Amino acid sequence: MSRSIDSGYMWLAAYFVLNLSLTLYNKAILNGFSYPWSLTAIHTLCGSVGCYLLYILGFFTPAKLNDNENMVMLMFSVLYTINIAISNVSLNLVSVAFHQVIRAMTPVFTVAISIFALQKTYSRMIYLSLVPVVAGVAFATIGEYDYTILGFLLTVLGTLLAAVKTIVTNRVQVGRLKLHPLDLLLRMSPLAFIQCVFYSYTTGELQRVRDFCSENMTMSLAGGLAVNGAIAFALNIVSFTANKKTSALTMTVAGNVKQVLSIILAVMIFKLNINMTNAFGIALTLLGGAWYGNVELSEKAKANASILPTSLSSGASANDQPGTLSEKKADRP
Repeated sequence: MSRSIDSGYMWLAAYFVLNLSLTLYNKAILNGFSYPWSLTAIHTLCGSVGCYLLYILGFFTPAKLNDNENMVMLMFSVLYTINIAISNVSLNLVSVAFHQVIRAMTPVFTVAISIFALQKTYSRMIYLSLVPVVAGVAFATIGEYDYTILGFLLTVLGTLLAAVKTIVTNRVQVGRLKLHPLDLLLRMSPLAFIQCVFYSYTTGELQRVRDFCSENMTMSLAGGLAVNGAIAFALNIVSFTANKKTSALTMTVAGNVKQVLSIILAVMIFKLNINMTNAFGIALTLLGGAWYGNVELSEKAKANASILPTSLSSGASANDQPGTLSEKKADRP
């Protein structure tokens, strides 16, 4: 059991490092290459090429899916692309602070969807540990909460889609399909790449990229884009693996903690100023994330201790399933 937990938290640690690295790298890249859809297309292209090379080298064997299961993969890639689209559009209609506060509600949406759609249950301590995580982001990003009604609705929709995507990612890896993370990425990336290129074309961004490249593309920028794509590929692998080894809710909580860590790094690197309220929010979120992790760890330990030796020899143990104790009980047939 401890090996499984250690492995899950090891992948979460790698997720934090790569996610923060990519966030800062994206900020630097977009200053000279301000084409977000084309940058996302580069990410998905690197994911496609990288996964295919790993497949050729024998790192994983793709599962054989029927037509219905292939349709699920197609719909998942559409969900992935739409989630990015809604986030980009809504960010243009609301302030960054307002956008982050609404996105901080992702764990709440994840819990609600898991309860009503998947019939999962959570302990009272899990619910309580989410409060400082969500409230802390609100304090950490407090500022000018400018927004329009359309921007508010799109931001809420984007937050809902983010929760759905995280849950679906977890289900296709630990549910009936049980896809290897690289297998999932291999199937999703080419479809997402095509959709990103199509969206870039329809919005006119692709033509602007062509004009930019013909006049301003340099070897250093091309190399920077390639490294950026490689980091995104590594992050996708780590993200999917961490999702499989932990739970959808854990990943959304990790996303909130990552937000405040990004603020801390931005303050250190870009010499930004924060007030006492922001500092309180940062500390509250980090403490809340640590509290949630401790609660989940304790519940997993209790679940393992409650299993009789005879049940271990007859089938899979509770720690073979990701998530908290209450999630596992709900998942059993």
